[in-house]
Amino acid sequence: MQEEAAQTIALQALGWIAANDDLFPVFLSATGASLTELRSRAADPLFLAAVLDFLLQEDAWVLDFCGQNGLPPITLQSARAALPGGALPHWT
Repeated sequence: MQEEAAQTIALQALGWIAANDDLFPVFLSATGASLTELRSRAADPLFLAAVLDFLLQEDAWVLDFCGQNGLPPITLQSARAALPGGALPHWT
């Protein structure tokens, strides 16, 4: 997957997280980001990688997001691999 496509998917994921009343506060707490920072950092590939890292923590979130967006679940992992730090080994 190309980085531009991965960024688009991460932006969709950010929108999905922001629209989820239960998940959005968890995301803000986990990232320490404010609403203002979200807007300014939405174009930052490192931040978008963090969005996908957050979403990939929970299978139910992955399945829900992908189901609502018509994407196979593996798409999130492929998108994460295309963003900065995605080529690093996973030890878990």
